Amino acid sequence: MTGSQLNPELDLLVLGDCNPDVLVLGGDVTPEFGQQEKLVSTISLVVGGSAAITAIAAARLGLRVALAATIGADPAGDFMLGQLSAAGVDTAHVRVLPGEATGMTVALSRGADRAIITATGAMAALTAGDVPSDLIRRAGHVHVSSYFLLEQSLGPGLAGLLADARAGGATTSLDTNWDPAGRWGGGQLRAALAHTDLLLPNEAEARHLSGEPTLRGAIVALTGMGPRVVVKLGASGALSAAGGELHRIEPRAVDTAVVDTTVVDTTVVDTTGAGDCFNAGLIAGLLGGLDLPAAARLGCAVGTASTRAAGGTAAAPSLAAALELAESVDVRPGWQ
Repeated sequence: MTGSQLNPELDLLVLGDCNPDVLVLGGDVTPEFGQQEKLVSTISLVVGGSAAITAIAAARLGLRVALAATIGADPAGDFMLGQLSAAGVDTAHVRVLPGEATGMTVALSRGADRAIITATGAMAALTAGDVPSDLIRRAGHVHVSSYFLLEQSLGPGLAGLLADARAGGATTSLDTNWDPAGRWGGGQLRAALAHTDLLLPNEAEARHLSGEPTLRGAIVALTGMGPRVVVKLGASGALSAAGGELHRIEPRAVDTAVVDTTVVDTTVVDTTGAGDCFNAGLIAGLLGGLDLPAAARLGCAVGTASTRAAGGTAAAPSLAAALELAESVDVRPGWQ
């Protein structure tokens, strides 16, 4: 899945959500109503929004990245612009909407599990018209995050936008994330998938998107819609499916890893954004000429590294570090 453009100005254009996360970490982070106060380990304001996390993680890997999104003219929006710019992400096409509030997420995280509450705010105003055709033509790859949060705004024009990207030589990918409405798409999403090279759900999302009760059935159904598919399996790695070939990508359990000659503790601190960082690593691998299973291997390394600190981007690795970590990820043909 390498694009036909020889020298795109941008490696990656990411479309989607851009909002801060208020991240609550602890062993017991379930609120108690009745005006009861509970103490937790930490509460942090960090980069949130799947699109923004993917953009920053990709920039850390050395890609030239731009983000197209909508935010409010408020301190939360200023925070996101500052974090993106500091990471080297081009924010020229992040539209600031006066009078609107930037979207905000509260993520209650305990180990590998999370509960997520989101107010979409300005993020749900992004339309295909906010993404200029010249920007599309400048990109080697176009990735769409959080489709269902933007279904009513970006969704109607998304198939045409992705078709234009492919016509210009770019490759495309889509990560729908969870559907809060529980509808899991229809004709509009299927039209977008017809112009999508790679679909990147997690296991639960794959089952819901396909309507199939088993993972095997889900992969068969989703690849039948057109795209190649990589299903993210959390700590268990991923499954890639393309052209009838299946590969299992699985990280080996290790207590420490050596990164740039430094021994790194591999204890999981927080899984927020791990799937979005996986996407960044996978896309970087594909743009670097790797085949799909090898690119998914790099994606696993980037996603795993991101869990070593709170928030989606604090521990996102460099390309050199990710390549070292990928050495502890196995790739095998088939399901097992």
